[in-house]
Parts: sequence; C-alpha cells; structure tokens
Amino acid sequence: MFDVLHDPDYRKEWDEHMMASIEIGFLNPNNDVGYYALSCPAPVKNRDFVLQRSWLDMDEEKLILNHSVNHKDYPAKKGYIRAISYLTGFVTDPRGKLPPWLVNKVTQKFAPKVVKQLKRAAEGYECWKRRQENPLLKPWIYPEQMQGTKISIMDCVDSDATHIELETDEENQ
Repeated sequence: MFDVLHDPDYRKEWDEHMMASIEIGFLNPNNDVGYYALSCPAPVKNRDFVLQRSWLDMDEEKLILNHSVNHKDYPAKKGYIRAISYLTGFVTDPRGKLPPWLVNKVTQKFAPKVVKQLKRAAEGYECWKRRQENPLLKPWIYPEQMQGTKISIMDCVDSDATHIELETDEENQ
C-alpha cells in the first residue's frame, strides 16, 4: 500500500477520479509537494489540492501524512474548488457550499468504494511494477533516486494569508 500511494505512474492506472497529478518538487528526502485534481459527481464541482506529503518508513510501520499548502506557482484555478486537506485527507474541507447531509451521503458511498479500489490497486501493484521500464525506481524509499526539482518551503508560504474562492458549487447550475 505504501508504494501504491506513492507511485505517481501507477496512480494513473487505478485512480478513476484523478484528472491531473503534478509533482511540483521535493523539500527533502521525506517531503514533497504536488498538485492533484479530481472529478466529482454532478452537481458537485471538481476539486483540486496542493499537498505537502510527508512519509517515514520504519520497516514494520509506514507513515504517510498529507496536508494542504499554498504554492506560488499553483494558485486556485477557474473550474475547480480548491479543497483543503488538514491531515491525510481524512479530515478534508471540500470547500464551496455543500449541505452537511450531502457531504455525509457522498462520504458513506464514496469511502467504501475508495477502500475497495485501493485494495485492488495494492493487489496488482507488484505485477504492474515488474513490467515497467525501471521496476526498481522508488524514490520514496531510495532518496538517491529523486529526480524532481528541489523546492524551498518559502515557495509554499502564502504571503497574503487571504484565500479567495473563485467558484462555488451553486455557480453554473
């Protein structure tokens, strides 16, 4: 599961809701920043995130934590509601104006589906990875393999400290 959640190429294979995934760069060998956009069922507008992901592999226990950050090169985009992940996506504010009953209903239907999807993805990962051009490429485990751009934490600081929502779910209905 650790590899499934890290491997950006494999995510394209199993994540049916992913519209875009961009590796912005890494802060250090255990922290990266990325952009992720996902499709949402109508009438809910699509969401996007800029996330700092932190991980630690302690052999028996593996930790992955996400939280939203701002990045100077990835402002809110028209057509998306910029969602906020407070911690690992389990406590997420989808933003916009969604009635609590709708959020609860979607979560009840969506969460079990995501768990099943992740289980299938984990079961197929090793076979898929062996067929890849570089099956040993796992920079989340082997930091010397990191090829992305090193970024500064200062690029992820919102100097304005105000957030403007470009759109809400009620627009365009």
